[in-house]
Amino acid sequence: MAGPAPAPDAPTREVTRHVAIAGNPNCGKSTIFNALTGLRQKVGNYPGVTVEKKTGRFFGSHGEPMELLDLPGSYSLQVRSPDEAVARDVLLGRLPGVPRPDVIICVVDASNLERNLYLVAQMLELHIPVVVALNMVDVAEKNGVVIDLMALREKLCVPVIPMVGTAGVGFIELRQAVSRSPLPAPTICAQMPIVLERETMALAKQLPVAPEVARGEALLLLTLHDEALDALAHHDRTIIDLTRSTQQRLTASGIDPLSAPVDARYAWIGQVCAAALHKGAGHDSASLSDQLDGWLTHRVWGWIAFLGIMALMFFCIFTVAQYPMDWIDGATAVLADFVKAKMPDTDLRGLLTDGVIAGVGGVVVFLPQILVLFFFLGILEDTGYMARAAFIMDRLMSKVGLHGKSFIPMLSSLACAIPGIMATRTIENRKDRLVTILVAPLMSCSARWQVYAVMIAVLLPSGSAWLKAGIILGMYLLGLVTALLMAWLFKKKLLKGETPMLLLEMPPYRVPSFKSIALRMWERAGLFLRRAGTVILALSILLWALATYPKPANADATPAEALAHSAAGRMGHAIEPLIAPLGYDWKIGIGLIGSFAAREVFVSTMSIVYNVESNDQDTAPLRDTMLGEKRADGRPVFTPLVCLGLMVFYVLAMQCISTVAIVRRETNSWFWPLFQIAYMTGLAWIGAFIVYQGGRLLGFQ
Repeated sequence: MAGPAPAPDAPTREVTRHVAIAGNPNCGKSTIFNALTGLRQKVGNYPGVTVEKKTGRFFGSHGEPMELLDLPGSYSLQVRSPDEAVARDVLLGRLPGVPRPDVIICVVDASNLERNLYLVAQMLELHIPVVVALNMVDVAEKNGVVIDLMALREKLCVPVIPMVGTAGVGFIELRQAVSRSPLPAPTICAQMPIVLERETMALAKQLPVAPEVARGEALLLLTLHDEALDALAHHDRTIIDLTRSTQQRLTASGIDPLSAPVDARYAWIGQVCAAALHKGAGHDSASLSDQLDGWLTHRVWGWIAFLGIMALMFFCIFTVAQYPMDWIDGATAVLADFVKAKMPDTDLRGLLTDGVIAGVGGVVVFLPQILVLFFFLGILEDTGYMARAAFIMDRLMSKVGLHGKSFIPMLSSLACAIPGIMATRTIENRKDRLVTILVAPLMSCSARWQVYAVMIAVLLPSGSAWLKAGIILGMYLLGLVTALLMAWLFKKKLLKGETPMLLLEMPPYRVPSFKSIALRMWERAGLFLRRAGTVILALSILLWALATYPKPANADATPAEALAHSAAGRMGHAIEPLIAPLGYDWKIGIGLIGSFAAREVFVSTMSIVYNVESNDQDTAPLRDTMLGEKRADGRPVFTPLVCLGLMVFYVLAMQCISTVAIVRRETNSWFWPLFQIAYMTGLAWIGAFIVYQGGRLLGFQ
């Protein structure tokens, strides 16, 4: 599938060709990108913008190294969102530091050829060499769609490679096509009306761009309305004024400059499809897809299926992940024992065992649960269920002033709020995008898993996996309901606007690419471990120092007295009046302060505060220590109400510096992230207060 293996020194060789991979959403582009690049991927941001940049190294048919750039999914080069703007600017060579591609791999969904060819038509207008990856030909065949490859190649005059990305079919041929030298530029594109063509070429000569892309850029300029022209930052006023005067002349000639290019492209697409596309009567799989949608998008059964899938995911997280969690916990205990056996009882040993091992180990132990979560989310995305979930939620989202497309970033936030917030770029309306950013962190991300797991372990030491999964599902539903309520409030009072109409493509059901899912899990594991080895390690050392110094003058002081005398203890006592109504003591206050940097730090903070070393045979030393923690009057600290209140607090609180930074970058303002911190912290306090004080009024402890 992957072609010939590169030489051992291949990664250090100079890149011979820059390749961009583009395509409509849900066409299988990411699967092909992951299969070509494997683990040779880098994720960053495009210079000057907040859109994610994903690049990777792959090797041609003769082992020559090439760089592959994964462009954001786009239906066309007419820009409606920041993601589509980046795809256009990369292809036109507008982004500094990003070379214009030498060749474009345009991924096309064979089962939706007519719709996908519109982007191909625009790619051909740029006169950059194009290779069409005709993906999902198996789905097309099952749906009774027959594509004449020879006719399609003849009409497009570019290489067309039939592929099944999830099965590894067509990759050798794709590498050969991209490796061809020289790569000829397209010679055929949609023919525009004569008057439009003449005006386009006149405008193209005035553009300060490469001659080969000038005509394509001129066509894009002519299809922009006044507001979009005014928003252009890469052209001076002379070009914008020239574009407007050209549009006026075209209008006077009876040609609509906004719709005429679109009509011409679709007329050309019609000719291509008439020659190359033949539709049969369809097969049983198509009706099976309709039957599945009848259940999975039903007003009642769709919700039951959605909740059932979520419950199954949480159940697997508590059962399947438990075995590797025990292994990690055991390895942490062995390491702590080894350090204690080899080092004398000094502050340095305390730093290693109580700070580094207890702090970092207390977080790393939850890696298996996070990977199981990402595995399920990958399955849901690759099978096409994500779009169905958005369709189901549209009925609810429309009642709060948003549409189902806003739910996709919210659903992505179940893994991490950062990619969820970045996914809002696909939302066209600025106010809707901003509202979604403001509420996305209310969806419980994987970082909260550590807090939930510890609190549930204290609340239900011997509870069943289904009961624990039910509590977790309740926390997720609380976050979802709160997000919807806050979205309704923001749309009604703060960011007023009309409820948008949902236009959403339903991708075909597909067999997931487990290799692609495994690569995403590997990437997430690497990010998590790097975070544990850098941010969490640094915070654990800092918290250990704050919990250790200054030491009390009395050498015989108990551990509790020493902690109270430390800097961390004093900080906890300082905020205790604010958190006492929630049932929290000053030690929990230390955990709240530490976790403002990152939610998962709460667990490592508690390990340090309670001086818990995972160095014995007990697989849950922190849980047992917290269960035995008493107040001055002998009452337990971690009662059921306190445990539930803490979970509610972390559902609603904005405690993640990385998310704050992303919101700042996405909104280009400090007002919105600071507003987000304020309103979510207030929600968290109120929610925990209601749980604790309301529970006590009802007679619970």
